[in-house]
Parts: sequence; C-alpha cells; structure tokens
Amino acid sequence: MNQPLAYVHPGAKIAKNVVIEPFTTIHNNVIIGEGTWIGSNVTIMEGARIGKNCNIFPGAVISAIPQDLKFQDEDTTVEIGDGTTIREFVTINRGTVDRMKTVVGKNCWIMAYCHIAHDCIVGDNCIFSNNSTLAGHITVGDHVILAGMAAIQQFCMIGNHAFVTGGSLVRKDVPPYVKAGREPLSYVGINSIGLRRRGFSTEKIREIQNIYRILYQKNYNNSQAAEIIEAEMEATPERDEILQFIKNSQRGIMKGYVSSI
Repeated sequence: MNQPLAYVHPGAKIAKNVVIEPFTTIHNNVIIGEGTWIGSNVTIMEGARIGKNCNIFPGAVISAIPQDLKFQDEDTTVEIGDGTTIREFVTINRGTVDRMKTVVGKNCWIMAYCHIAHDCIVGDNCIFSNNSTLAGHITVGDHVILAGMAAIQQFCMIGNHAFVTGGSLVRKDVPPYVKAGREPLSYVGINSIGLRRRGFSTEKIREIQNIYRILYQKNYNNSQAAEIIEAEMEATPERDEILQFIKNSQRGIMKGYVSSI
C-alpha cells in the first residue's frame, strides 16, 4: 500500500489491506497481519509481530528496546494477538534474554498511557485501564482487568479472571478469580460479577468462594489452607488451578484483608 506520508521500511512485511495513517514509522523486521489499522504518529520498531484486525492509536510505541541496563541487543520480539486494541501513547517494550519476547494476547484492550515492560506475558481478553503499568517479567492470565493506574511489580503473577482495583500497588501474586484492593493489596472477595458475565454458574461461583474462604478467612497459613482445600474440596479444574497457582508462586500470594479496628 502506498503511504506517502508514512515511512515503512522495505524489510517490513505488511498485509495488503493494512491501513497506515500519515506520519507513522514502521521499522525493519516487523510483521503486521491483515485488517489491522495503524493510526497517525505510531512508531513500530524492530521485532514487532502484530496480528490480524488490531487497532493501534496515535502515539503508541511498539517494540522499543527494553528499559533494562542488562539488555545486550538480543534479537527479541513483541507479539500482539489478533483483535487487540492499543490506545493512545501505550508503550510495549520487546523482550530480553530472559523470555526473548513480550506478549499481549488476543482481543485485549490496552487503554491510553499503559506501559508493558520487557518479558511480560499477557493472556487473552484482558483489559488494562488508563495508566496501568507492568514492570518486567510479569505474567498475566486471561480475562484479567486492571483498573486505572494499577502498578505491578516485576516478576509478579496475576491469575485468570482476576480484577485489580484502581491505584493498586501489586507487590505479591494475585490468585485466579479474585478481586484485589486496598493498601497494602489484599483479598476483597472473588470477582463474581466478572465470572457471571463470562458464563460461570452460581454453583461454580459458590465453589470458588468456598475455596477462598478456607484460604483467606479461616486463619490458616497458605500451606495449611492448601492441604485442607485439596483434602476436603472436590477436584475440579478451578480448584486445581488455584492450588497450582499457590504452589507456583515465587513472590507469595497477597494477604487476606485484616481490619485495623
């Protein structure tokens, strides 16, 4: 496609029906899938792999080198899944030798001024509200919602279907299906509204609630709670996912809420 007011490097591989608005710059070693729209004043740098039917709004910078002093110009990438929307002034940095890539999944909605740092892996159908910030090496599951100005510390994990309230500082891992809020970040219930919207039955939601009552409201430590959940709760994919998340947590999971009164 002829874009006289945009710069597209000859080495970039752009599908025929991609729309590139004026004053955008697309570097070498970039792949963009069909049906994608690139707004004005977007910069897409080496290593970007952008899927089909994405929308990238003005001012976004995709696949800039990591903000990491250890980076040695490794041949790394940013991968954006099909159907994802990236709003104004979002920055997504490419990977380092740790994971060699930064990934944002399919059908995500990344709102204005968000930052996704090197080596982050973000699942499908996530929503990051304005100014949400991910430091490096973070893993985010599917259907995760970060409300505005949430800040996630490096190496944290956020489980599937979790909801993190606005302005939260996330220093520990956030298990699947929960709502996280307050300061310091704490369990404030399960994400029942989100689960209902995604077709979870009342019985399934009650099962998840019962698991987290044992974990967060019975005064057990995490190891004790995990043993009781495994012994007393019927084996289901959701139960096993929660137990596996706790087992795999390197930073430790967030605490239950404790009133100061």
